[in-house]
Order: sequence, then structure tokens, then C-alpha cells
Amino acid sequence: MLSAFVRAFKTPDLRKKILFTLAIMAIYRFGTHVPSPGVDYQLVQQCLDNAELSGNVLGMINLFSGGAMVQLSVFALGIMPYITAAIIVQLLTVVIPRFEQLKKEGQAGQTKMTQYTRYLTIGLAVLQASTLVTIAREPARLFGGTCATVMPDDSWPHLVLMVLTMTAGTGLIMWLGELITEKGVGNGMSLLIFVSIAASFPAALSQIYSRSVTTFVLVMLLGLAVMTLVVYVEQCQRRIPVQYAKRMIGRRQYGGTSTYIPLKLNMANVIPIIFASSILLLPSLVANFNRPTQTGEVAPGWVTFIDRYLSMGLSGQGTHWVYMLVYTVLIIFFAFFYTSVTFNPTEVADNMKRYGGFIPGIRAGRPTAEYLEYVINRITTPGSLYLAGLALIPLIAFNALQVADFPLGGASIIIIVGVGLQTVKQIESQLQQHDYEGFLR
Repeated sequence: MLSAFVRAFKTPDLRKKILFTLAIMAIYRFGTHVPSPGVDYQLVQQCLDNAELSGNVLGMINLFSGGAMVQLSVFALGIMPYITAAIIVQLLTVVIPRFEQLKKEGQAGQTKMTQYTRYLTIGLAVLQASTLVTIAREPARLFGGTCATVMPDDSWPHLVLMVLTMTAGTGLIMWLGELITEKGVGNGMSLLIFVSIAASFPAALSQIYSRSVTTFVLVMLLGLAVMTLVVYVEQCQRRIPVQYAKRMIGRRQYGGTSTYIPLKLNMANVIPIIFASSILLLPSLVANFNRPTQTGEVAPGWVTFIDRYLSMGLSGQGTHWVYMLVYTVLIIFFAFFYTSVTFNPTEVADNMKRYGGFIPGIRAGRPTAEYLEYVINRITTPGSLYLAGLALIPLIAFNALQVADFPLGGASIIIIVGVGLQTVKQIESQLQQHDYEGFLR
């Protein structure tokens, strides 16, 4: 791998792409520290020093924004509005016939779908920015502790300006991601997510090291084992052999080739964890707005129930087993649900039949669709259990090691490893184009 990176920097075109990508990443990280208008940066830092962020209901959004959300910067929303919009548009292809038709139109339809995703991203950014600014007016709900204020002037003009600034920041992030895709090494949006998550690792590991060296060593060993498992599972495939019959068209013979359908063990990727976390965040978010703000007030019974059973790692206590059980069930459900939405066995079987393809030993048409559905269900079962296990690692680490922000588990490690593997493959493929060793050499 190191030799591949050395050869990449020796290739002028690829070196320019890598340096351009690194420059865009630097701009993105710089924007996460630029405060929005109307926000006092010094007050924000004081609140962060005394913050109780473990178990905060907005923790996942803060993770995907690279810490920009709690700093109320111009990139406070991060890439989350785009991720949410892309997932919604993908799910709507099953419900709306127009979207399903665009999906079948090839590049032109994909361009139109991308345009719809951008529009929806801006709409979601306005909604999320308004919610974040509303919460920031009472910063104790965002930072915890005794944080009094982070906005000296919370008049409506300043609040509207903050919403517009954060929305514009989301649009700028989309543009930066597309620049990386077009002029960089590719996979722009995923690389920005990679940078956001990786930026939180040094601070989290440093905090663990300052508390206990023994705990730090255990965390690193556990993280290495988890990373090895993720690399192994993400590379696992179930290859369905496909044979194409020979056909004579005029004087030419077509077909007669053998190929396969690669089915990943984890076809849903990190989406089930995001869906399950989002649903479990809703009760805590509602309870957060109904907690007493004055000393002596008693919280309603349902708020106490949510804090005890359905909250993630609140300060001073571990996560309840009820939360873990519901979390696991939701991840398994969404793994099957998302896989069924993104992979249609009937459509695959029809396409194979149309072009003369068949699975050896399986009749074309409906038997092929039933066989593919059977295989998908078999590989999704261990894949969903694998996702649930990874998602529970940070919660178990909090209870066993008393590590509130375990960085090497859950959605973060899947994204880090997945994007890293994909980026390395893209760089290697571009190296092969520039340095191909064939018969002419």
C-alpha cells in the first residue's frame, strides 16, 4: 500500500488530484471552526469546556459534522442534510413511479435524481438549521451543564441570518464534495464524511489516555480487533454464478460468457445504524424539551421513563439493557428493509432472462427471483447481526470501561474503513491506467 502511494505521488496527474483533494479537505475543516454570525466564539468555547456531551441526543449529528455543530459554525449541519436527502430519494424510488422511471433512464435519469437530491438537501438544511438555532437559544439543552448563553443578541434578524448562513454552508459542502468527485480522487461526499469522523479521533483517544493508560491500551487493542473484523466482513461477497447462452445475430456470435452477481454480506452498509439511532433519538429529543428548567421542579413521569430506559449513556450512568435490545431489533429490521428496497430479485431475474442469462441449475424467470431472494435473506441475517454487534460496542465499552466517547465502534468505524478501502481501490485503478504493464513494455 505504501509503495502505491509513493507511485501515486510520482504520477503528475494523480499527484495533482491528491493535492487538490487534500486542499478541499483543509478548507472544509477550516469552515468547521468559523462561527456563524451572532455567535460569540469565546462563550461557545467556555460552554464546551464544561459540556456534558456524552449521551447528548444530537451526538450523532455532531459526529458527522466533525464537531462543527456544537461550535455553531457555518458548517454546523455538516453533511447530514445531504445524507438524509439521498436516503429519502432512494427510498422514494419504490413509492413514486416517476422516480422509478428516472432510475431506469441511465445517466440522464441519474442527473435528474441528483438535482432533486440537492433541492431536498437545501430544504432539510433550512429545517435542521432552524431546529439547531432554536435549541441554541437555551444552550444548556445543547451543551448541558450551566451554560447560560452563546448568542449575546438573539433577536429575530440575527436568528434568520444564522439559519441562512448554516444553509449556505451546507450548499457549499455539497459543492466541495462534487469538486472532489470531478477533479480529485473521486468519492467526494464520502471523503468529507471520512474527514469529519476522523477529526474526532485524536481528541477522544487523548481524553481516554489522560484518564487511564491501561484503559487506553485496552481501547486500542479492541479497536484493532474491530477494524480487522470490519475489513474482513466488508470484503465478503456471495458470488452467484451467471451463464449467458450463445446467440447468433447475423454472422456474429454473442454470449456464451460466464460472470457472477456479487452480493455483499453487508448490503445495507451503515444505513440501518443511522435509521435506528435516529428513531431512538426522537423520544430523548422530545423529553429534552419537557425537562424542568428551574430548580425544584419535578420532571413528568414519561420523561423519567425515557431518561432511564431509552437514553444513550447519560452522564453518570450506563445505557440500560432495554435501550440495547430495542436498538438491536431496529438495526436488524432496517437491515432487511433497506436491502429489500435497494435490491429487487424480480428485476434482476427479468434482466437476466431478457439478455439470455441464467444461474446454473436454476430455471430463468420466477425460480431465479425466488432463489436470489432466498440467498439475500440468508446473507442479510449474519450481516444484520454484525451491524448490531458493531453498534453495541460503544455502549458496552461505556458500561465496562467507563469510556463515554468510544471512537472505534458503531457507524464511525464502518464509514472510516469502507471509505478508506474504496479510496485506495480508486487510486490503484488510476495507477493501473498510467502504469500498465503489458506485452508492449
